[in-house]
Amino acid sequence: MKLKGLFSTAVAVLCGLVVLAGYFVRLDILVNASNTLITWAILLTAFAILLGIINLLIVHVGKITRKQKGGFYSIILIFAMLATFAIGLLAPHFPPASPAFDFAFRAVQLPVEASLMALLAVTLTYASIRLPRRRLSVFSVIFIITGLLVLLGTAPLPFLGDTPLVSDTLRPTIAQVLAASGARGILIGVALGALATGLRVLFGADRPYGGK
Repeated sequence: MKLKGLFSTAVAVLCGLVVLAGYFVRLDILVNASNTLITWAILLTAFAILLGIINLLIVHVGKITRKQKGGFYSIILIFAMLATFAIGLLAPHFPPASPAFDFAFRAVQLPVEASLMALLAVTLTYASIRLPRRRLSVFSVIFIITGLLVLLGTAPLPFLGDTPLVSDTLRPTIAQVLAASGARGILIGVALGALATGLRVLFGADRPYGGK
């Protein structure tokens, strides 16, 4: 087991160094090796997602066979999953299947995402209403005012339409300056965390591939 762990660490460190060198040293052999390793990683990730989908399918089939509550929704999920998977496989080779795949995306995926965004807006509004009851501070007041301004700038008022000052000035400033600055800060933090984790894997300090 110790030799196996050392071998896994050596392979992970070597692959990481090759990919990292491919970004900084523009040698054909390094660039080709880096691109090949990245392609393998993408294929492994896709295969892992496929295994997750198969596991989800097995769980819902077991739920149906055991006649648990909600089995009817499991049947709908399995049928929709298999139909979408079949249409996705046929679309590149059978042109009439492409409109069906696009329709499935527009009729199912987009409405679900829109519903989730609407639910998020309602949840944030409800949280901003309850926030002063639990903790009244300057930041909670700023959060409430910001949420109200964004909502007023996004959704027009009934019988009044858009609010020019909010829609044209305040909302773009909040969304494109303040919120974008915060998002960039979060992304920088994520990048630094990923870099630190990658360096720990390269140096063998962390071994997520060891199965523990």
